Amino acid sequence: MKGMNQNPLDLLPELFLLVGAVLGLMAGLFTPRYRQRIVAWICGAALTGALIATLTIAFRPAGTVFDAYALDPLTNVTRIVVSAATLVVVILAAGWARGNRREAEVYVLLLLSALGVIILAGADDLLVFVAAYLLASIPAYALAGFAKDAPGTEAALKYYLMGAFLGVLMLAGVTLLYGLSGVTAYQPLGERLTNAPVPAVACAIVFLLAGVLFKAGGVPAHFWVPDVTEGAPPAVAAYVTTVPKVGAFLGLLRMAVEVFQGSAAGWHLLIAIVATTTMTLGNLAAFYQDNVRRLLAYSTISQAGYLLIPIAVAGRSDLAQPALLFYLAAYAVTNLGAFAVVIALGRDSLADYAGLGRRSPWLALALVICLLGLVGTPPTAVFVGKFLVFAAAWDGGYAWLAVVAVVNTVASVFYYLRWILPAFRADQGPGYEPSAAAKRVAYLTAWASLALGVGSGLVLALG
Repeated sequence: MKGMNQNPLDLLPELFLLVGAVLGLMAGLFTPRYRQRIVAWICGAALTGALIATLTIAFRPAGTVFDAYALDPLTNVTRIVVSAATLVVVILAAGWARGNRREAEVYVLLLLSALGVIILAGADDLLVFVAAYLLASIPAYALAGFAKDAPGTEAALKYYLMGAFLGVLMLAGVTLLYGLSGVTAYQPLGERLTNAPVPAVACAIVFLLAGVLFKAGGVPAHFWVPDVTEGAPPAVAAYVTTVPKVGAFLGLLRMAVEVFQGSAAGWHLLIAIVATTTMTLGNLAAFYQDNVRRLLAYSTISQAGYLLIPIAVAGRSDLAQPALLFYLAAYAVTNLGAFAVVIALGRDSLADYAGLGRRSPWLALALVICLLGLVGTPPTAVFVGKFLVFAAAWDGGYAWLAVVAVVNTVASVFYYLRWILPAFRADQGPGYEPSAAAKRVAYLTAWASLALGVGSGLVLALG
């Protein structure tokens, strides 16, 4: 049983982000266009403060704040991963947003969306979860179309329409669960659903999954991912394919353990089937992509499939939670590293990466580490994450799902190699001058992926 308190200081990481967003917005209102870079520093400081605050309170006993928001390892890992990843995105966005008359809004919107993502994972009440979904989504819609060009406008429109439609379905699921139980808090809701009609509970779970899968980029709510990844500014694409996944999957894991676990609705098999479909479709669609951003878009869809596996065995394997937590952290750093290389070069065609190994060998090495990391090649962090996920599936009685995931992992090598091999050929692509800041981010994230993989034993022991 979690202890409950009314101390707002337990929400210090979230308060850092909220106050940072407000201060950033105010600074942007009263600062000339050429000096709006100060807002990036304000938001970066807020994210750093959230990280430090989380590390300070991370080892306190689990509990809830105001009986609606959980303070436990799921929330704390989300705070750390989301704050660190968003800080990386702010750095990547700084080069693109520089000089824009609305530069300040870029950083503020990123901060607000990140706050919503964190609350998604920590929500212990359906109403808080819905509010977090909206907070995580609405700023991201604006960011997708921020450049106001044709591809960005189309991407933002598709993103918004799918989010609105699937959000309505999610609200229908919340309404149905409330009608079945009379409560919205997770723990009493889970207790009352044990005696509720199974078909009604199954419908509610399906509706809830619609919203969660939209945020996670999973099938069948994945159609926005390729268009937004290609049409939005690259830094925004890096954000929407990485950060929302953290809150979506950990929020779904919390629901699975606290709400769905006592129901006989067969949700384990449903999520296992969605995981299989997601990883397979993402891999098949990525095979012949010549645009690197679309390739990464379908890659992130397939990764969503692997990340659904621990949720499918939640409550059946003790490995489910640590596997999901570690995989999300590993995926975040590795995916951001791949996008940092794309942003550094400013090129989207596979042909443009020909000869990268000769022009910029360290950047090519960072690309190789990140792409092989997304495959799950040792000693990268995603390798450890996938190993834990496969072990959780096997331990949870879904050996066939582990086999499917292994087959998909092997198949994914093909399209990542289509990107890696041209970089080390003798022929030269077009000339370019890599962005210095994005290059440094690419180096940092690539080595962080290796360090997290090598030090995985220590990281998991701390958890």
